[in-house]
Amino acid sequence: MNIPKGTGDKIFKGCGCISIGVVLMFILVIIIGVAVDDEDADDKKAAQTEQVEKKDSLVVNDPLEGDPYKELDELIGLTQVKEEVHSLANFVKIQKQREAKGLKTPKMSLHLVFTGSPGTGKTTVARIVARIYKDLGVLKKGHMVETDRSGLVANYVGQTATKTNAVVDSALNGVLFIDEAYALVPSQGQNNDYGQEAISILLKRMEDDRDRLVVIVAGYTNEMKRFIDSNPGLQSRFNRYINFPDYTSGELTDIFRMYVKKNQYTLTPDAERYLSQRLDSAVRNKGRNFGNARYARNVFEKSIQRQANRLSGVKTPTTEQLTELTARDLQEAFNDCK
Repeated sequence: MNIPKGTGDKIFKGCGCISIGVVLMFILVIIIGVAVDDEDADDKKAAQTEQVEKKDSLVVNDPLEGDPYKELDELIGLTQVKEEVHSLANFVKIQKQREAKGLKTPKMSLHLVFTGSPGTGKTTVARIVARIYKDLGVLKKGHMVETDRSGLVANYVGQTATKTNAVVDSALNGVLFIDEAYALVPSQGQNNDYGQEAISILLKRMEDDRDRLVVIVAGYTNEMKRFIDSNPGLQSRFNRYINFPDYTSGELTDIFRMYVKKNQYTLTPDAERYLSQRLDSAVRNKGRNFGNARYARNVFEKSIQRQANRLSGVKTPTTEQLTELTARDLQEAFNDCK
């Protein structure tokens, strides 16, 4: 067989092209693989960041429409709280009027300390106060940013200042509400705790942005006293205290009935009697962490869940069946909320 001259060179050159092509493809695959790995890493990092952000306690409440004074007065119980908020509003209103006429006005501290057990309405009233301050011209926006220690304190050196400043920035022209604020004070022996750093940043911003920021701190009575007493700066800026008492069993019954009416349910006579008996017992035997209004709401939500389970086997329930809560529904709900 005669092989034309130069064929070997062509074959060699062809193989070389193929070899180079294979090498280039191999390199490209590696580059793409690295890029994909980097992209996956970025996705994982973003997911981790998102997860961290979700764990941080930070809720922004835009101001609602309507009359905040009326909403305050319509709250169940809290007679003394309502009086103190109205008194504060009256004081601010008159000082604003004096200022408008060029009269001297004493330096006002509008920051507040709310003390009391969980579920006694502290957050609800704080939102109303934010709107009242807006109505009085103290705040331009009147929104409220809710947070706690996890929303202010970071785990590493240098991050707490950034984190706290960001939260304060989001609350400017509104109210910053810090629940369980006493958790910012480190326990004895924890000298490396970053809670004190958050407090220092907060105090500085309260001074620097005194015309644009109101801070309300809340928590158990004794713990809040310890928190305020831990720092002279806190003592000077927080001199208005409002105590939120625990709800009575009658008030909790009214709160439960409010949820029933608001959501278009009814209670059978037996359910009415059972509700009062169980709430009486719950209040008599309550512990330190009793949820008050939160407890009543949880029982209501469990009750309608139990009703749904009971009616799931009824093919075409009547309107009465769909709205009626029985003593059995409530009994199972209370047992679930122990």
